[in-house]
Amino acid sequence: MIEIRAIGGYGEVGKNMTAVKVDDEVIIFDMGLHLPHYIKYTEEEGENVTKHSAKALQKVQAIPDDSLINDWRDQVQAIIPSHAHLDHIGAIPYLAKKYNAPVICAPFTAAVLKTILKDEKIDLPNKIKVLPPNGQIKLTDKLKIEFVNITHSTPQAVAIALHTPYGVVLYATDFKMDDHPVLGKPPNYEALKRLQQKGILVSFIDTLYADAYKKTPCESTAKEMLRDVMLGVNSKGSALLVTTFSSHIARLKSIVEFGKQLKRKIVFMGRSLSKYSRAAEQVNLINFTKDVTICHYGKQVRKKLQEIQKRGPEKYLMVVTGHQGEPKSILSRIANGDLPFKFKSQDHLIFSSIIIPTDINRKQRAELEKNLIEKGIRLFKDIHVSGHGAREDLRDFINLIQAQHLIPVHSEKPQINEFLNLAEEMGYKKQQTVHKIFNGQSLTLSP
Repeated sequence: MIEIRAIGGYGEVGKNMTAVKVDDEVIIFDMGLHLPHYIKYTEEEGENVTKHSAKALQKVQAIPDDSLINDWRDQVQAIIPSHAHLDHIGAIPYLAKKYNAPVICAPFTAAVLKTILKDEKIDLPNKIKVLPPNGQIKLTDKLKIEFVNITHSTPQAVAIALHTPYGVVLYATDFKMDDHPVLGKPPNYEALKRLQQKGILVSFIDTLYADAYKKTPCESTAKEMLRDVMLGVNSKGSALLVTTFSSHIARLKSIVEFGKQLKRKIVFMGRSLSKYSRAAEQVNLINFTKDVTICHYGKQVRKKLQEIQKRGPEKYLMVVTGHQGEPKSILSRIANGDLPFKFKSQDHLIFSSIIIPTDINRKQRAELEKNLIEKGIRLFKDIHVSGHGAREDLRDFINLIQAQHLIPVHSEKPQINEFLNLAEEMGYKKQQTVHKIFNGQSLTLSP
């Protein structure tokens, strides 16, 4: 028998955590932050997650309430994050130590996690085991884990296949079907077909954009959008800044490539940019340090901005944190005059991102953009493609895996309802074979 407990990420975006019990053994998928709640609580950039107690963060719903599985604690065999985003790994420094179980993750995810632990001086007792994409590991006599390479907006994201005596449990969040990635390989369709033939009992599916009636464009499309703006718009004599997701190594790779073509000195500014870049270099995904100056700490950022202001902003490409308008990010602090760099009219700012659809992000971005527009900045927004599949990607994925049961995750109620309608259109039955569950709820499945 398989029992599922929804701990976080059900009816919300972020704070992902799911527990699956197979007879008397438990696997935990993801332990993530709810970034908007975390940022609101800490009023910081959203990366330094270990300065506050787990109890305090649970109280403000910034990390999952794992008391829901107190009765399963001694049965947990492994904690398995699907990729390196903080809404999937950010709570590990707080919660993992409660469980006598290893953390098993892909090399890049492990490198990011270790970087966070080192920077925040946290000694995690759990062993961190590295499993490469498309690798397999036996957990117990009954359970085996397989990492299926999938594409997302950060490297080495995987769909996690839990092999059980009752069929495969497939945890597929977050992903899109990108056959032309800028970094890494396309999805492992052959592995997904093999799992389908073996029999997938249930699949958890990322449904963030189930209400978007399209296919999500590939990352190479975003690269061409960047090329058009960075190389196709005359920025001579002006400052040029780009802000994007710090974990989006493929996007950063494209930004660096075009910055070199512009013959500008490239500078990364912000803790999160430093952490993810260092992690990517540790696992040999990229080598930014030969082309990029990376400023991690506040003093480094201030010193570099003073240098840029003195020597001429038109000589530099500045890549900064702050694409969601976070009040303490580098971009917001420059815009507010808190850092030693002054925008001038007609400077260029590229948002190679979209607004993550939460109220706090919309509000913060609106305030930041108003400030920038008043300064006469040329804004280039939405130079981006998502790392999440839209409705037609989900249709293709469902057809490919042919799971007996489907569970939508990582989305709010409107998107969940759209996914239920899509699944029903494809022959599934609501609350019989496609299941709408929310945080705190359980579901028992029998083969």
